[in-house]
This record gives sequence, C-alpha cells and structure tokens, in this order.
Amino acid sequence: MPRIIECVPNFSEGRDIKIINAIAGAVGGVLGVKLLSAEPDKDYNRTVVTFIGDPDAVLEAAFQATSKATELIDMSSHTGEHPRIGATDVVPFVPVSGVTMQVCVGLAHDFGRRVGEELKIPVYLYEEAATRPERKNLATIRKGEYEGLAEKLMDPVWRPDYGPSEFNARSGATVTGARMFLIAYNVNLGTNDVRIANEIALRIRESGRVKKDKQGNPVLDEGGRKVALPGSLTAVKAMGVLLEAHDIAQVSINLVNFLVTPPHVAFEEVKKQAATLGVSVTGSEIVGLTPKEALIMAGRYYDPGQTAEDGLLSVAVQKLGLSQLEPFDISKKIIEFQL
Repeated sequence: MPRIIECVPNFSEGRDIKIINAIAGAVGGVLGVKLLSAEPDKDYNRTVVTFIGDPDAVLEAAFQATSKATELIDMSSHTGEHPRIGATDVVPFVPVSGVTMQVCVGLAHDFGRRVGEELKIPVYLYEEAATRPERKNLATIRKGEYEGLAEKLMDPVWRPDYGPSEFNARSGATVTGARMFLIAYNVNLGTNDVRIANEIALRIRESGRVKKDKQGNPVLDEGGRKVALPGSLTAVKAMGVLLEAHDIAQVSINLVNFLVTPPHVAFEEVKKQAATLGVSVTGSEIVGLTPKEALIMAGRYYDPGQTAEDGLLSVAVQKLGLSQLEPFDISKKIIEFQL
C-alpha cells in the first residue's frame, strides 16, 4: 500500500490570481506531490490548496508554499470574511493510506520547527499534534485573529510551539497539526441576512452557545464557568457568513468527522432550522475535496433503491444542490478519483 498524506493549507489570499498561482506553483514544483486543487474565495479572501504525496514530499511542498506565501502576502492590509491569524493560516496533515496519525503528528512538528526557524513565523500546533489541551481547537488558537496577535504573543500562556514570540506584522502566525479528513461544507440560504445564518450556526454546531438569563447575561455554573447549550449536531463547527459575490448568506460548516455527521445530515438540519426562521435552503457547496463515501451516504439517504455508484453520486449532487454556485465536477471533487 502506498504511503499517502493529504495536506490542505489555507492561505489568506483569494483575490489576486498571480499570488494564488505562485503558491500553487510552489506546491506543484515538488517531486512526489500531486496538486489536486487551489480554490480561491473572494469573499473569504482565502484560498484552500489541496495536495497529496508521500510524507517527505508533502512536508517539502507545505514548506515551499508557506515560504512563497510569506514572500507575497502582507497581512497588515488583509481583509476577509473568514477568521484568520496569518498569511499561511493553517496547515493540516491528514493520513490517507499506508500511514498512521502519528506520522502526521511528526510531520506537523517538523513543519512547525522549520517554519519557525527559517521563516521566523510563530507556529502553533493543534488537533492531534496539540501540545496542550487548550490548543487542540483551531478556533481557540485563532481567537482575536491577526488583529489581536501582537497582544496575544505577549502572554506567556500563548508562547508559540515553534518560532519567535515576537509579532510578525507581515506574516502573522501559522497553525499546523494532524487531523482526520475534514469536509469544508457550506449551506446556502435564500436570504442575504447573515444574522439568520449565524443563528442557525449556533443552533447546529456541537459547541452550541452560552446560556443566558432573561436579562441577557451569561448563566454561570457553581464553579463560575459559563454554561453552554450544545448544538444539535456532533463533530460539527459552524458560523454564518455573507457571500457578497452571490448576495446570499451561508452557513459555513466544518464536518470534522463525516462518519459521525455526513453532509446530508448537516444539510437537512440546516433546512429544518432555516424553516423555523422563515428562510429556505437553496443549495450547498463543498470547498476542496471530499471522500467518495460521504456522497455515497447521501445518495443512499435520498434514494434507498439506487445501487449503482454513479447513480448514488448523481443523486447526492442533485439533492444537496452542490452545483448551485458553480458546476460540481465529481471527477475533480472526490479524492479517490485523484489518487
């Protein structure tokens, strides 16, 4: 069995095609790596790059792409809808075949060490590579985003895992780690009211929201901690965003374990919650790639009598409205078809 790692770095540039192509070119120029996609989003001002290869090649490609982003992206002038902490915002390593999660953890450490030493960028480790429990969640590390990073770095609690503790105004910080396959899955609403998208996100995401009293103040438990009301879906992160290019609000979702909550379950739950708010769901999109099984599961849900793989995939694309914003090409969006 070949040893294959997937890497899905997110870069804080989604509008300048020359910069995006240069970063993608840095990946494609590494022997032993296959560049699968580079998907920019102008509203997020962010590009998700996906590539696969053997561990050593993937590690080299991740560093070369980060080096190129350091050269071309200036965070001091960056704006965008998506939370971010640096030019190369997050670099996850994902086991695909023939490798363990520990191999990916080792790659995250090697990558972080090199970026910190050679590029002088503060690096934090998250998910399976986290060095302490409070850094496991990416959202916790990103809290305050780039704008709050200088102050964050002055706090000894937030000393980087690798690299300097000094604020790098141009590049910000980078988060790297190892995780299971994550599906970036966004559900489109029939409104441009981002408040509705945010309300739905709070209702469905696993972390839920803080419980409040009648006066709107957070309810505290006996230990003085805020009481959380969990959301309806497990292994799900979500937030509301506005896609200005399409003038629609969107529930932006990370399915961190699609075997627990697959896309069709998230889609149907968003529909259910949207209906209570008087809003329709018009379609959805997958950013980056998806395992085939995630869409097979959707096809079986919507058409239990269908047995042919092609038929199941076609049903999934149709019922989830995956081609609403742009054509969904199965041959390019399913990771197994790229190996």
